[in-house]
Amino acid sequence: MINTRLEEVINKQINAELYSAYLYLSMSAYFESINLPGFANWMRVQFEEEQFHGLKFLNYLVSRGGRVSLDAIEKPQFEWNSVLEVFEQTLEHEKHVTSLLNNIADIAEEEKDRATRNLMIWFIDEQVEEEGNAEKIINELKMIGGEGHGMLMLDREFATRTFVPPVGA
Repeated sequence: MINTRLEEVINKQINAELYSAYLYLSMSAYFESINLPGFANWMRVQFEEEQFHGLKFLNYLVSRGGRVSLDAIEKPQFEWNSVLEVFEQTLEHEKHVTSLLNNIADIAEEEKDRATRNLMIWFIDEQVEEEGNAEKIINELKMIGGEGHGMLMLDREFATRTFVPPVGA
């Protein structure tokens, strides 16, 4: 049985993951509105990943005898000034999520809950990838100036991205 302190922060994390999904879906819709379907696809894959993360936490909490308590999901932003701004916000958001996950890992260590600690290793490794992806795209957008043929190339590249649930997850 999971302790109350971890149950509480994992419930908050479920909400945070679902908010992330909602935010990325909003970003996807924004990209559709400015005729960048590949970028929209990239964000829809992010949406699917975040839903997967939320369900992974939910299933974990249930498996440990915890009680899931779902909160309302905050309305996300839906307008941005540029593609670069979207990805800069994505990076900042992922850094925020990393801090939330690190907090859960800290609590798991304090509570000597090794199962939760092991779960958090998977999520923290995932966050390294998430932040790295956002940084890479920001750098690419800056290189091409956020316009022209480079944007067309990125849009076509991002159109090929698909969500594949991690093996063993």
